This record gives sequence, C-alpha cells and structure tokens, in this order.
Amino acid sequence: MAYVPVPKDLTLVKTKVLFNLTKRQLICFSLAAAVGVPVYFLARMHIGISSAAMLMVAVMIPFVFLAIYEKDGQPAEKFVGHFIRSMIIRDKVRPYRTDNLYAYLQREIKRQEDKTIGR
Repeated sequence: MAYVPVPKDLTLVKTKVLFNLTKRQLICFSLAAAVGVPVYFLARMHIGISSAAMLMVAVMIPFVFLAIYEKDGQPAEKFVGHFIRSMIIRDKVRPYRTDNLYAYLQREIKRQEDKTIGR
C-alpha cells in the first residue's frame, strides 16, 4: 500500500499551479527570465559569453530570492521591509518611558499651583 505523508500544520501547505510551483514562484521566475534572457543576448556581443552569463545570473538573483525566500511565514519583501524599518529607520536605543496617571496628576497639581502663585 502507498504511504503519503500528511503535514500536521495545514497552513504551511501551498497551492501549486504549474510545474509544482506556486503562483508567486511562477510569476517571479517568469519575471527573472523576462529580464535575464534579454540581458544575456544583448551583453554577449560586447563582453563575451561567460561574462554575459554571469551578468544574467546576477540580474536574475533578486527575482529568485523574492520567489523562494520565506521566513516565519512572511515573504521576502515583507521580511526585508521589517528589517529595514527596525535596523535603519527606527532609533537603535528605545528607552522605556511610562506616563502613568499619578505622574500626570502630579504635573497638573504643580501647574495649577504655579498658576495661582503667579510664576
């Protein structure tokens, strides 16, 4: 009898469209081919076949990265966006600050006292 493994977490199962690839992978690989192949044919006349092939691979790598890489259930562009936001845009040091009700009431009392004294 044939044995078929069934994953325990069905949220990790993705629908395959064509050639056992997901729709996302199919689109990214198509874009990689649409960009990489013309680069190869245009560059091989000027820089040689092996250099043109290396250039084609270098141009296609970002598309392949977007198609394949996934971390913690997030695709590559979301992960890279979170990484840039946390490492570059936001402050490195995030001090812990609280503004509790007691401190707010103390400031208001002090402000009213200063107002009545005339400061």
